Amino acid sequence: MTNSQRPYGNSRTPLPPAQAPANGVPSPRTPPQEGTRPAPGGRQRDAYFDNAKYLAIVLVAVGHAWGQILDDGAVETAYRVVYLFHMPAFILISGYFSRGFDMGPRHVQRLITGVVVPYAVFETAYSLFQRYGNDEPGHGITLLDPTYHLWFLCALFVWRLTTPIWKAIRHPLPVSLVLAALGSVSPQIGDDLELQRVLQFLPFFVLGLTLRPEHFRMVKRRSVRLLSVPVFLAATAVAWWTMPYMRLGWLYHSDGAAELGAPWWAGPLMVFGTLAGSLLTTVCFLAWVPRRRMWFTALGAGTIYGYLLHAFLVRAGNYTDFYDQPWLHEPLGVLGLTLFAAAAVTLLCTRPVQRALRCVVEPRMAWAFRRDAGEAARVREQHRPAEVRAPGEKVSV
Repeated sequence: MTNSQRPYGNSRTPLPPAQAPANGVPSPRTPPQEGTRPAPGGRQRDAYFDNAKYLAIVLVAVGHAWGQILDDGAVETAYRVVYLFHMPAFILISGYFSRGFDMGPRHVQRLITGVVVPYAVFETAYSLFQRYGNDEPGHGITLLDPTYHLWFLCALFVWRLTTPIWKAIRHPLPVSLVLAALGSVSPQIGDDLELQRVLQFLPFFVLGLTLRPEHFRMVKRRSVRLLSVPVFLAATAVAWWTMPYMRLGWLYHSDGAAELGAPWWAGPLMVFGTLAGSLLTTVCFLAWVPRRRMWFTALGAGTIYGYLLHAFLVRAGNYTDFYDQPWLHEPLGVLGLTLFAAAAVTLLCTRPVQRALRCVVEPRMAWAFRRDAGEAARVREQHRPAEVRAPGEKVSV
C-alpha cells in the first residue's frame, strides 16, 4: 500500500520528528548550567536540545506543507534543502539520547508506552481518518504499513531494540553504513515497517549513539556557525541544479535504486552522497540552534505531540483539495501556508494539548507491566533512614 502525500508517484514524504529523549530512555544527567531547568523527576533538561527539537518539528510541518505545492522551482529547492537535514537531525538526537538504553524492564516499558502504543493508536486513527474523511470505505487498518509520517516510530522502535548491539561491536558506524548501502540495492525488502528507511537512516542513529557532550560543544563554536552560511548556500545551489536529474526518493530513503529507476550500483553511491550532505547540513543546523532558554524552549518537550497530530491537517487539505487553490501557488500564498504550518505545529506542542492527549501519547500503563523487584528494592534502600544503615554503608543506585 502506498501512503503518498506527494504528487509524484512513488515518493512518500517522510516526517520525523519525533521526540528524542522522552520516549524509551531518560535524558542523560548534566550538571546544572545556564539554559537548563529541572524536569519532572529531578532531571535537568538541556535548553539546547529542546530548542533543536522544536525548530526541527517546525521544519517538519513546513516541509509537509511545501510538499503539496511543489510546482514552483523555488519551493521545491527549499523543500529539498530542508529534507536534506531535518530528518537526520532528529534521528541523530534520538540516538544521542538512546545511549543509556538497555533491555532492562524500565527502558522496555518506556519503549512500549512511548513508541509502540502511540504508533498503534495513531496508525488506527489515521487509517480511520482516511476511510471516512476521504470516503474510502475499503481502506483497511494495518500496523505493518505505516501511514505517511508514522514510519519514524517503527524505525525508532527497531533502532532502540538494536542499541545494545551497536554499543557492543567495535566499529558500529562502518557496519551501519554497509547495511544502509545493502538496503539501497535490495528492493525486495518491501514496505513492511518501512525497513528500507530503517536501514538507510540507520547511520545517523548509530552516530548519535557514539557522540558525547563535547562533540556538541564543538558544533556550537562561532567558527562553525560562520562556516555554515556558505555551506547552506552551496546546498541550495546544488538542490536547484539537481532538480531535473535527482528524484526526491533519494532524499526520502524509502526506496531502493531499482525502484527509483537507477542501476543497482547507483544505490550505494547515492546513499553515501546524500548521507554526507545530510551530515554536513545537520551540523550547520545544530550550530545555529540557540543555547539559552528561548520563548519556545518548553515546547521542545512536546514535539512528539506536534509530530503525531499535525499530519491530520495535511491530510485534511488533501481530502478537500485545498492545495489546488490557485492563490496557494503565489508567493504570498506560499508564505501564508508556511506561517500557518509553523503556527499550527507550535500550538500542537503546547502543554494543554499534552495534558489532553498524554493518555495515548505517553501513557503510564503501570497495570500492564510486572513490578521490577530490583527497582523496588533500590527505591526502598534509597529512602531507608540513615541511622538504620550500617556504618559506612552506601546507597546502591
